Amino acid sequence: MQVPRVKLGAQGLQVSRVGFGCGGLSGILNAPLSHEDGAAILKEAFNKGITFFDTADIYGKAGDNEIMIGKVHVKGSPEYVRKCIEASLTRLDVDYIDLYYPHRVDTSVPIEETMGELKKLVEEGKIRYIGLSEASTDTIKRAHAVHPITAVQMEYSLWSREIEEDVIPLCRELGIGIVAYSPLGHGFFGGKGVVESLPSKYSYRFANTPQKK
Repeated sequence: MQVPRVKLGAQGLQVSRVGFGCGGLSGILNAPLSHEDGAAILKEAFNKGITFFDTADIYGKAGDNEIMIGKVHVKGSPEYVRKCIEASLTRLDVDYIDLYYPHRVDTSVPIEETMGELKKLVEEGKIRYIGLSEASTDTIKRAHAVHPITAVQMEYSLWSREIEEDVIPLCRELGIGIVAYSPLGHGFFGGKGVVESLPSKYSYRFANTPQKK
């Protein structure tokens, strides 16, 4: 389920409806986390649509909290996209990728630039079809105008149905397929027996994410 955005104040600032107080990651009222674990939490929050992160220079020692947050980036520059695809081709030991999604949309880079590079990679035969993941309707329209989008990957389940309002109708209009992730609500709809049978090292909320001891 994606956290919606709202206007904060009357000057035009838009933020996620839910904010994320980052002090706890660096030991405010609890034990501090490693930068690796903190970054993983921040990335998950961002993936859920949170864009409102609160930090301060007094959180942690010597600005540790700000340093941790500064390590978390979503990259969508043409150079980065090409680098990732080239690396994936090497690791997978294949000549091309059938369907490629940038994992998340980098809002600091115009989607037209990202799509322009992906279009070149299609022309070079390194990818065959282009997809998007967790994209807004505006982004989908702009991307599709550069090169046809084959599929959009979105969270969709019985408890996360927001895309029915706008994304699904748009994709139907443009002939874009929907690839649903977490269709069982992160394991919630797998049933009580499924959850109870999981090893204790796995969390209840994210049943497929092992927890470090």
